[in-house]
Amino acid sequence: MKFDFRYTDRFDTRHIGPSPAEEKSMLTSIGVSSLEDLIQKTVPANIRMKAPLKLPKAVSEYKFLKGFKKLAQQNNVLRSFIGMGYYNTVTPGVILRNILENPGWYTAYTPYQAEIAQGRLEALINYQTMVTELTGMEIANASLLDEATAAAEAMTMFFASRKGSKKSANKYFVSNGTHPQTIDVLKNRALPLGIEVVVSDIKQNAFKEKDLFGSSFFGALFQYPDTDGEIVDLSSIIKNAQDNDLLVAVSADLMSLTILTPPGEMGADVVFGTTQRFGVPVGYGGPHAAYFATKDAFKRQLPGRIIGVSQDAHGKLAYRMALQTREQHIRREKATSNICTSQVLLAVIAGSYAVYHGSEGLKNIGHRIHALTRILDKSLQAIGIAQVNKNYFDTLKIAFEDTDLLKSIAENEGINFRYFDNGYIGIALDETVDQKDLETILRIFLKATNQNHDTVELVEEWESHLPASLKRSSAFMQQQVFNKYHSEHEMLRYLKRLENKDLSLAHSMISLGSCTMKLNATAEMIPVTWEEFGAMHPFAPANQAKGYKELFEKLNQWLCAITGFDEISFQPNSGAQGEYAGLMVVRDYFKSKGESFRNVALIPSSAHGTNPASAAMAGMKIVIVACDEKGNIDVADLKAKAKEYEESLAILMVTYPSTHGVFEESIIEICETIHQHGGQVYMDGANMNAQVGLTSPATIGADVCHLNLHKTFCIPHGGGGPGVGPIGVAKHLIPFLPGHSVVDLGYEGKSAAVSAAPWGSASILPISYAYIAMMGGEGLTKATKTAILNANYIKARLEKFYPILYTGANGFCAHEMIVDFRQFKHSVGVEVEDVAKRLMDYGFHSPTVSFPVAGTLMIEPTESETKEELDRFCDALISIYEEIREIEQGLADPINNVLKNSPHTAELVMSDGWDKPYSREKAAYPLPYLKSYKFWPSVSRIDSAYGDRNLMCTCAPISDYA
Repeated sequence: MKFDFRYTDRFDTRHIGPSPAEEKSMLTSIGVSSLEDLIQKTVPANIRMKAPLKLPKAVSEYKFLKGFKKLAQQNNVLRSFIGMGYYNTVTPGVILRNILENPGWYTAYTPYQAEIAQGRLEALINYQTMVTELTGMEIANASLLDEATAAAEAMTMFFASRKGSKKSANKYFVSNGTHPQTIDVLKNRALPLGIEVVVSDIKQNAFKEKDLFGSSFFGALFQYPDTDGEIVDLSSIIKNAQDNDLLVAVSADLMSLTILTPPGEMGADVVFGTTQRFGVPVGYGGPHAAYFATKDAFKRQLPGRIIGVSQDAHGKLAYRMALQTREQHIRREKATSNICTSQVLLAVIAGSYAVYHGSEGLKNIGHRIHALTRILDKSLQAIGIAQVNKNYFDTLKIAFEDTDLLKSIAENEGINFRYFDNGYIGIALDETVDQKDLETILRIFLKATNQNHDTVELVEEWESHLPASLKRSSAFMQQQVFNKYHSEHEMLRYLKRLENKDLSLAHSMISLGSCTMKLNATAEMIPVTWEEFGAMHPFAPANQAKGYKELFEKLNQWLCAITGFDEISFQPNSGAQGEYAGLMVVRDYFKSKGESFRNVALIPSSAHGTNPASAAMAGMKIVIVACDEKGNIDVADLKAKAKEYEESLAILMVTYPSTHGVFEESIIEICETIHQHGGQVYMDGANMNAQVGLTSPATIGADVCHLNLHKTFCIPHGGGGPGVGPIGVAKHLIPFLPGHSVVDLGYEGKSAAVSAAPWGSASILPISYAYIAMMGGEGLTKATKTAILNANYIKARLEKFYPILYTGANGFCAHEMIVDFRQFKHSVGVEVEDVAKRLMDYGFHSPTVSFPVAGTLMIEPTESETKEELDRFCDALISIYEEIREIEQGLADPINNVLKNSPHTAELVMSDGWDKPYSREKAAYPLPYLKSYKFWPSVSRIDSAYGDRNLMCTCAPISDYA
């Protein structure tokens, strides 16, 4: 017998939960003869792929990591002093290992269920506190996507806040000292809203006259320090602008604010920027957490999430998210922002960096960076090299005639500088810089000016040259949390205490519909923290990033094979941003055809709230299409509205399978109808988990879609971010993909950027690359089939107890289902929220609550869960059904019962004053498995009503209230 040399340890069998024996048992429970039988009865025949995915054969984990290391080593990581909002930083080992590389942190879900997310929420309070203290503002959110999109959010917030004489103003002043990528994104976001971005030089324009801007300007943006490194005292500029009723935003380098006067003390209305240099690897552009701080008066308009302090049912202080939690789902097309994910994991890292260093530690880092910059400046002056920045923090701007010569010498020495078009050179220092770096830089200039470079002498005497008005005098971060955990041992224990308060995939399945919380395999995660990916500057010369180039090209090819599209843009760094990017591509396409009048977006009533919010941001008129009694798009209504708006129809936004968890049989007819009336079809890719290998967006007739790589393609949710939302497009839309002002991406249409970095959150793309490489086409297809199997198995077990709202033509669901609990509200007063909270006592995070139908749970198990875990989850919901029946039968009090009082904390269950009409055991251990392993919520039920009732949007940890 010949030996089989193939590697037998297949990754797909590790990723996919059910074993062959479990699969067989599950199929019997569902009532189908085979997995193929289930798929044929679930996925319409007219959309099924005729051929297998054209992808390379799967490789083992060991073989992948070995080969991928070679790809990574094609990246030539030089020491970059480019700046422009991106800096090298030191991620403390205790944070690297215990947060960034820790599944207890990176596999958690967005903290919508606050009782089992108190650790993350406290970490985000730390982050918000850090931001408000450093910026001198009154309130901050819990992060945004990146600095450039934060700038856009400030502009649109100001635009939405116009009043009085500024009600019709449409001009936004932007200092030309702003980072070019930020200006690029501002122009993109301004265009569909009719905002005119006016870029000008504040140095030539002193704003001495009160009416300088006239009545047409509603706001202004200044960078501090500016992109060239110059620092200008903005106090009088801000006052003059505000005297003319302008709202003022300042983009500030957070590290510089450790020693510079904060913009909040200068009167700014909004201060924003990036927290990247607070311990987050530069990663070729992302992901990084942007910060956004403002005055308390704007807290209702503040985009993104705010974490505040509320109290639980027993009066204990606790954290939860405030009003802005899901504005786009509540207000839909009236929302001012479409933000769905933020950058929680990166915000946690940045906030923890501040906790670890404390106020004094941060000041030491800031002073050291500034001192090294002064020493470099004086040392360059000593050899005849002059620079133009009068006041600076970390960046020098140097005039030099032969920049080509200098660049050649610098790169030979392993150094990247910033090279301006007009012959200037920028040098931005950071916390990783040491004496050797300064000597290398000095040697480069000595060589370039043909001076003796055998010995290099630094001018070691220095003094701060900053005027008193620019020097920070106010204290910051005096709260206990920033002055307690400076030893690694105590920091480790603190991080573990926070981690232990949060439920993640490390504990149990998180079956949120449309959010696909699947396995994030360790082998996929390992390359993320390799220096070859993490230390690369996004504006480094392309010939230094050959590894990234190969990664992008292969991942592009693979995703095109999966979607049926012709090109992928990786720039959007969230799913909602992918929606916006896709709509802007279509907008630019129609503009190129002379059909800018096409501005109507047809959106089904069941769509994710981000769909209408994104369409409104793209300047489109939203027309809602009805759904029929089966939850499908009402084809007759769609055809009528497509005909009615034929002259102005731009796009249909459709989720497939539907948000109701069904493969709609009429999808091809729906797409053809839109095309017949001159429109394009946008497919929301949130549910691609049910398509891969079986059908595709191109097969159903879509022209563009976004892909949630943080869902279908295994990038972890990170407690609410990072996300990646690349868009795929058909051939005719390729020229209109997002471009970039700093890096030429090669698209003909020269469209503006949608995010700060050319390839968005590039450093986490290796996760999806690894997933596809190790699964192969066969494994990916089996994963999709198994996701459908697992969902239908849960349906088969639960439908005996609860109504399942929608199914396909043959009575099966796709990868998710909606379970109806509304009848219990009417019969015994039990609401779906009570079920969600009671699930915590059983050790589970609730599925999606009340979306897309109020009073329901949307359940998606994914392919990664075993039959044992699915059974545990089903047993929990069936046990809850019996608890509801006890109320119906009069065996339990309708008010004081185990559901209404859930979740139960260990403190409550063990208290001497237990006065519940049911046993402690029933509260804490309703099923036998809980006695061998129990996850305890750290607080009781928290008031989760939308609004600010009993909520402090605070800037200090709870411990400081004790």
